[in-house]
Amino acid sequence: MAARVVLGRAWAVGAAVGWLGMLIRPAAHFGWCTGVARVRSVASRESPSGLAGGGRIMGDEATQVSAFSAGVAHALCFAGLAAAHYLSGRGALVSDPAHALRLLVVFEAPLVIVVFSLLRRDPKGCSFLRAAARGLLGLPTGAFLNAFGAIVLGAPIGIKYWAATTYWSLLMSLFTFVPAACVFGASKVNWQLLSHSIYCRPTDAVDYMISAPAHGAVIGAWLGAWPMPLDWERPWQEWPICVTYGSVVGHLIGMAISLVLVVTHKRRSRPKAD
Repeated sequence: MAARVVLGRAWAVGAAVGWLGMLIRPAAHFGWCTGVARVRSVASRESPSGLAGGGRIMGDEATQVSAFSAGVAHALCFAGLAAAHYLSGRGALVSDPAHALRLLVVFEAPLVIVVFSLLRRDPKGCSFLRAAARGLLGLPTGAFLNAFGAIVLGAPIGIKYWAATTYWSLLMSLFTFVPAACVFGASKVNWQLLSHSIYCRPTDAVDYMISAPAHGAVIGAWLGAWPMPLDWERPWQEWPICVTYGSVVGHLIGMAISLVLVVTHKRRSRPKAD
């Protein structure tokens, strides 16, 4: 009986992914098959210091993403989260956090790496495989940083929580670190731009797609940790259940905010282009 349930869910997920692929296919006509339309940005025309857009390295090839392409990219990443949640079953995050988080990482990792590798900076100088390799290397690096930060802020470190903490850290790395690693690599200048300052200055649409969901995940995880020390004695107050709920919700809200920012950015840039 259990095998039938798992097979049924797997079939449903496969059908959903196939249906999503049918929706995405028309986007290939507009260039989504290569990720986006590439436009060479000349920094010397925009800044005498040789930095374009307040920090772009001269000679970088900017990635221009339409609002539709940004929506498709976020839809693919959301599909991974939804598929993992459906296969794990309702309430699995509370009853078996390590298993639910493992499924989230397994489903989300390939989608995030593929999507943001297509959006990589300087595609002529950096191949898709190289960008994907940067994402794979960034996954454990970001997980270590997230785990270290969580432990410093009070996360439990016992053997009981080791597996859940590891998978939660990997999921947070997918939300915060891996997209930037795929797009920017080791570019210090571009990494420094991924702060609150991008909301106050002209920037690239991909920056919004990376920063807003990442900031949302971090803020959501922080807010999600608030109920943990309270004496409500609820099962979802255990680490890292409520923190995961907060980070996922914050990440999804950040996705929506990034789409609004992308649309606003496109509308602001139209008069300049005219």
